[in-house]
Amino acid sequence: MAEEQQGFARTLSHRHVAMIALGGTIGTGLFLGAGSSIEKAGPAILLVYIITGLFVFAMMRALGELLISDDSKPVFIDFMTQYLGKKAGFVLGWTYWIGWIVIAMTELTAIGTYMHYWFPSMPTWPWELLFLVVLYLVNVIAVKAFGEAEFWFSMIKVTAIVAMILTGLILALGQVHTDMGKTEFSTLWSHGLVANHGKTLLAAFQMAFFSFLGVEFVGVTAAETKDPLQTIPRAVNSIVVRILIFYIGALSAIMIIQPWTNYMAGESPFVQVFSGIGVQSAAALINFVVLTAAASAINSAFFTTGRMLYSLAGPKSRYGQLNKHQIPRNAINISTLIVGLSVVVNYFFPTDAFSLISSTASAAFLIIYMALMVTHVVYKKQEKAGKVARVAGIKLPFAPYSNYLTIAFLALIFVLMLLSKATMFTTILAIVWLLVMTALAYIKKV
Repeated sequence: MAEEQQGFARTLSHRHVAMIALGGTIGTGLFLGAGSSIEKAGPAILLVYIITGLFVFAMMRALGELLISDDSKPVFIDFMTQYLGKKAGFVLGWTYWIGWIVIAMTELTAIGTYMHYWFPSMPTWPWELLFLVVLYLVNVIAVKAFGEAEFWFSMIKVTAIVAMILTGLILALGQVHTDMGKTEFSTLWSHGLVANHGKTLLAAFQMAFFSFLGVEFVGVTAAETKDPLQTIPRAVNSIVVRILIFYIGALSAIMIIQPWTNYMAGESPFVQVFSGIGVQSAAALINFVVLTAAASAINSAFFTTGRMLYSLAGPKSRYGQLNKHQIPRNAINISTLIVGLSVVVNYFFPTDAFSLISSTASAAFLIIYMALMVTHVVYKKQEKAGKVARVAGIKLPFAPYSNYLTIAFLALIFVLMLLSKATMFTTILAIVWLLVMTALAYIKKV
């Protein structure tokens, strides 16, 4: 208890954590990238998401079990340090930190683009600066302020998806005629079940997986959650239901309202659907949704990078200190300043430069997720040997076999990235980064 009182404030409620977990599974990948996924897989994309979702669920169950074994750890990377060693914790910790920094920089750049939609005559940098300052203030005022912001950001995304699902059901049940013909449930499968004779199906797995990037974010909130032994398992266990409702439901509705052959990469199927049924402001509505999704990502990035730097710096560093509100303000300050460089960098480098670095970060996340499953295997061995206390409340079914299957699935995604021309270079960059950080860990004698 003494350690807890000196540490983070536990002000995030179940309502906050549940929506944080949900928000982590819903991003721009669904709102903007679903067209590309459907083009590559057809209706088989539903099976792709179900399979991918099961492996994501396994990863989250492993994470949940680790979190409740010691809910005082600021970030889940600390478990990797404990069970895989300090060098592994150093490499993975800094990789996770820089990954979220880059994601925040990319999303901040995207915010400028989204605001340009409504204000085409204005430069984008004032909007980027405004969002940077507001989200920074949200993170340094109080943890509860962060939780409330994330709750409403997630609520906007959920509302858009529920609207899509209800639209599909109403049109199909009423067999309403649209520009694409009569809306029927059979539209889902009447144009074939698999796109391109299955030739691009594996690529769809890669895209589906990246839609879930950030799902582990709930693992950064455990040390600041009320009743974590109850809240964390409930948030983790509800992930499968959310995947089925929001991803499977939304994608099914999209392919029922219009034949899946109408959708293509580069165009949001949400915009297509709402425009097709006469919603004149469809593009503006989806632009607002993806704007909030980007703001949510930056909000989460500030929270994560602040806690990560706090953990990596250690108590002797100024970045390893909490302020009177029990927030790692110094760590958040430096992370925000680095993210803010994107406002300046955008003057000199094209947005594609950020996309390139962001893809590299995404590839590195795969390594972190695999390391998480290995960490869980080591934890279970120590638990069985009586070296750590046995905990109740959440378990990974069929461990360690489910661990090995999940690692194999993640490795498959990584190999697909290496073999794809679009992601080969960024994946190699991620490998180089990890090798450099490993060498640095040995040089520094971590």
